[in-house]
Amino acid sequence: METIVSGMRPTGRLHLGHWHGALKNWVRLQQEYRCFFFVADWHALTTDYASPQGIQHSTLEMVMDWLSVGLDPNRCVIFRQSRVKEHAELHLLLSMITPVPWLERNPTYKEQLRELEGKDLSTYGFLGYPVLQAADIIMYKAHKVPVGVDQAPHVELSREIVRRFNQIYRPIFPEPEVLLTDTPKVPGLDGRKMSKSYGNAVLLSDSPEGIDQKLSRMMTDPARVTRKDPGEPEKCPAFQLHKIYCTPDEIDFVSKGCRTAGIGCLECKKVMIKHVIKELEPFREKRAKYEKQPSEVEDVLAAGNRTAQQRASDTMGEVRAAVGL
Repeated sequence: METIVSGMRPTGRLHLGHWHGALKNWVRLQQEYRCFFFVADWHALTTDYASPQGIQHSTLEMVMDWLSVGLDPNRCVIFRQSRVKEHAELHLLLSMITPVPWLERNPTYKEQLRELEGKDLSTYGFLGYPVLQAADIIMYKAHKVPVGVDQAPHVELSREIVRRFNQIYRPIFPEPEVLLTDTPKVPGLDGRKMSKSYGNAVLLSDSPEGIDQKLSRMMTDPARVTRKDPGEPEKCPAFQLHKIYCTPDEIDFVSKGCRTAGIGCLECKKVMIKHVIKELEPFREKRAKYEKQPSEVEDVLAAGNRTAQQRASDTMGEVRAAVGL
């Protein structure tokens, strides 16, 4: 069975963007691969090193959502990155052989420098986080890494680092392959990318009433100023959710109704809202059990930490021998 590795920064409760962008795929992959899914708490420090206070709480909240949507500790390993110290050791050794220009050309590095102007990101940790990311992936000799097309350059950099290590020392690591995932665009309530930092997210743990209230006020086609104005569905952020959730007949109904002003925007959104509520219902029910017994989440992480640490210890034994330590 081939191995897959993926992780998320601990951001607390997750939203529809996380579900459609990653988690739905993780749930499927755990049936087909040996999967390691980790809380990337060290990665959280690369941009938020000055405010680490919420990492512990956010970790538990996030893993609660992982378990609620169907990640199964009996089928995958769920662990915290910082509890497996071998990640830091491998990161250090890989940093010795990674040329700085490889890191400076990273498109995400340049993009985040522009977007996060209010933070001092002139740190080694931020520049070198792709090296830590490579260590995370190859520690478990991953064959594939599930990512969207925008994240493919990160995996390619890991492949370059692996090739360099294998050439300098001896072949230990397979070159991880990109496993492109179909990540439908999930707009937030204001039309921008769904993000808690924008305050435009529908959380997986929101109540039916909360989901209805949020999506009922979601941005629509600006051309529909009044009920009588026709609109264009493809210009409506809410319609992107219709395409994810609704049946072909429902999509045809709301498309015609929008273009002819035959239905209002709220009536249109209600067609989609019922599907969102129905899909999230079992997640909420399962999550409620973990909220009453958070120690179960801690137990899952503790067991995953032990399994990951054992695998990492075996890998680092090979690495130390190859490097001559």
